[in-house]
Amino acid sequence: MASSAYQPLSPRDQGRLLGRILERCAHDSGEGRPAPVVVFDLDGTLMDNRPRTAAILQELGATWGEKDPELAKRLGAIDPASLAYLLTDSLARLGVTRTDLVAEAEEYWRARFFKDDHLVHDVALAGAVSFANAAYAAGAVLVYLTGRDLPLMGIGTFRSLRDLGFPIGVAGTEVILKPDAAMPDEAFKRLAAPTLARIGTVVAVFDNEPGNCNVFLQAYPGCDSVLVDTQHMPGAPPLARGAHVIADFTR
Repeated sequence: MASSAYQPLSPRDQGRLLGRILERCAHDSGEGRPAPVVVFDLDGTLMDNRPRTAAILQELGATWGEKDPELAKRLGAIDPASLAYLLTDSLARLGVTRTDLVAEAEEYWRARFFKDDHLVHDVALAGAVSFANAAYAAGAVLVYLTGRDLPLMGIGTFRSLRDLGFPIGVAGTEVILKPDAAMPDEAFKRLAAPTLARIGTVVAVFDNEPGNCNVFLQAYPGCDSVLVDTQHMPGAPPLARGAHVIADFTR
């Protein structure tokens, strides 16, 4: 799933970085110090959402059985690991290039991808559930700061976090979603980043978008800003000096 745009830490150094962050999460509420805060993005960071797209395209393929049996067969057998960041690139890999079919596929996908019901298909990245639970157990407040929006994806997001085993619905966890689906993700996170100081001391941030990692490193120079190198938006800005790159959350 790696984007190959950056050089991730070696497995050994990745383990050391994650271990150091867990040490920074240690907190004794009786000491009167602000709680350490760890910020997680969801899609492409804690979770792999490619199975969501695969499920939607498989459903689409079932409707194309008479229209184009060969394409329907390809869509039905799609491997989530073969999907690109952009849907159009994924469709091209599958041989869906006709303008009318691409438009139909995009409309079908968009009507389902950003909705509660299909979030059930997302899976956790390797080590993500274990690491989040370890950070929470150490004393950190976990903030799930996601580009998903509250009206269309709020219920599914809470349910997905719970079912995958992430700490949620208990003291010391927060989920922050966009108020409006039309709001650009980076603009939302740029506005949200400074407000997290109200919760405690931001010690680490994990995101799959370099721009978001840069935003947090600028807002909290003392934090560990970590790019999870899965997939990111084409044309992303260079990663700021001082940010780390990991492949997943394996320690």
